[in-house]
Order: sequence, then structure tokens, then C-alpha cells
Amino acid sequence: MKNKRLYEYLLGQLVDVLSAMILTYITVEIGKLILNYILKGISGIAYEAIFNIRYLSFGGYTNTLVGLFLFCTFYLLKTYKKSKSLVAIINETEIMANGNLDRVIQVESNGDIKNLAKNINNISKQLKEITLEERKSQQTKSDLITNVSHDLRTPLTSIMGYLELIDTDQYKDEVVLRYYVNIAYEKSKALNLLINDLFELTKMQNNTINLHKVNINLVDLLGQVVAYFEYQFKSANMKSRTNFSDDKLIVNADAGKLVRAIENLLSNAIKYGEDGYYVDVVTKKEGDMSVVQVINYGQSISPIDLPYIFDRFYRIEKSRNSNIGGSGLGLAITKNIIELHGGNISAYSDEVRTIFEVKLPIN
Repeated sequence: MKNKRLYEYLLGQLVDVLSAMILTYITVEIGKLILNYILKGISGIAYEAIFNIRYLSFGGYTNTLVGLFLFCTFYLLKTYKKSKSLVAIINETEIMANGNLDRVIQVESNGDIKNLAKNINNISKQLKEITLEERKSQQTKSDLITNVSHDLRTPLTSIMGYLELIDTDQYKDEVVLRYYVNIAYEKSKALNLLINDLFELTKMQNNTINLHKVNINLVDLLGQVVAYFEYQFKSANMKSRTNFSDDKLIVNADAGKLVRAIENLLSNAIKYGEDGYYVDVVTKKEGDMSVVQVINYGQSISPIDLPYIFDRFYRIEKSRNSNIGGSGLGLAITKNIIELHGGNISAYSDEVRTIFEVKLPIN
């Protein structure tokens, strides 16, 4: 391919040279004919004298100089457009090299010069996209470090504070001591949960997690998880309702991971749907996909927050109060679990209800 391109380029150069030579020859011959025609009007000795002076005295030198001048003129005219385009490419690439990747090379030439400009524009576009992605990735890493540092520091500070009170005997009696110990224990559990969630999410996003898939009846699995959550619903003064389709929704999935995803959705529905009293779990079949909807009727999600709710550490509740907003990893983990199973998850919210919809391929 490279040799073919080289041969085509050399052939193009040869064509330009031959074209200039042919034009030079034709011009010289036409010039001779015109000059001869003019001189024929002069008779006798004057004609012979002028003819000898022009073609004998100066002879070969004159023809050579005239031919060389004409050849150079025609060759430059022939290659002017290519040269102009090449200079334009050089000028534009110098600007791009200084960091301005928004430049687009515009050339009037065709063939290899046009392809060269097109390829440079494509490289510049890809480099710009890579640069933007790197900046976005760097910002994401910075945000992740900030969020992790904050969420780890908060419970750790509480644990250290209460343990310091215990260590310095700053408590009235055993009841207060047990109270301090209990707070430190609960904070340590929250800290452990956050670390485990972060570790699991990282493994999922790096594709280093192993799934143990088996055929699962999705309706039966949902019924078991909802039944398991009855205590949480009662504690929140809420009630679950199920509307399962008659379709036999068999999916090939890792049961443990899928249960984790469903639990996250139900926990989220309880946390933000407490005002609505009910949480509905609905299943249906759409083509070759099984659909699961978890619906709550409480606090709606604003259109501003909706596109980001599956991002790591994104909280609708902006105060970062872990008692209200959670760790910020639950929905991100859920999304990764669903996508690892070849499905997808989406969310819809209005003033009446909020729907989290999961689609998984039927086996």
C-alpha cells in the first residue's frame, strides 16, 4: 500500500513534468511559425540578415533559454495550486501544534493533498476528543478522591471522637459508656459498608468481577426480595404492592448480584418515597426483554438531578448527610450490575411518581 502510494505520487510528478515539456514544445513551435510568417513579409537580403542573426548567430543558446524559461513557467503554473495548498497545510499545522485544535484545514486541491488535509483534520479532531476525555477523566478522579475522603473522614472522625471520650473516662456511667460504644460501632459499620461498596463498584467497572450465572425465575426472585423487605416497609410506615405478569420471565443471571441490585432499588424507594406510602413492584414482558419497575409516590427527582443519579457519589440530597442521602454508591452499583447482565436501567420522575425501570434479556 505504501509503495503503491509512492508510485502514484512519482507518476503524478512525472505527468506534471511531461505536461510542462509538451506545452513548452508546442509554444516554441507556434512561436517559430508566427515569427516566420511575420518575417516572410520582409524580402531579399533584409530577410536573410535578420534570419541569420536570430537563428544562426544566437542559435542554440536562444532556443535553450527560451525553452527553459517557458518550461519553468508552465511547470510552476501547473504545480501552483498544489504548492499553495501544501503551504496552507504547513501554516495550519503550525497553529495546531501550538495547541489550537479547533482549526480546520481548507484546501482547494484534489488528490493526495486533499487526502492529507482530510487526515490531518481527522487526527486533530480525535486528539481534541482525547484531550477532552482526559480532562473529564482527571476531573472525575479528583471528584472521586474528594468524595471518598469526605465520606471516609466523617464516620472515622466520629469513631475517633467517641473512642477518645471512652479512653479518657469522660462518661458518667455505664449507660453513657454503652451509648458511646454503640455510636462508634454503628459508624464503623457505615464505614465498612462504604469501603465494601467502593471496592465492589471498582471491580465492576474494571471488569474484574466474576459472575456465577444460572437460570432464574425473575418473578419468584422479586417476590422473595419484596417479602424480605416487609420489615423495612413497616418500619418506614409504608406498604409494598406487587403486580407480577403471568409471563415466565427466566433470565440467566448471578442471583446474589441481582438481589443486590433489587435491594438497592427498594431501599432507594423507601428512602425517598416515604411520603407516598406505597411502593409498587411491577413486571412485564416486552419482546425478548423482561421489564421490572420499582415505583414510589413520594419525593420526585428534579430534571436537573435525573441524568446524574446513577453516577458515583451523586446525591439528590446535597448536604451529604449519610442518614438521608446514603453513600451515593447504591444506584451506581445497581447500574453496573444490570449492565454486566446485558440489560439497562433508566429512571423517570414527575410530580406523581418516580419509576426505576430495569430491562434484562430473557433466556
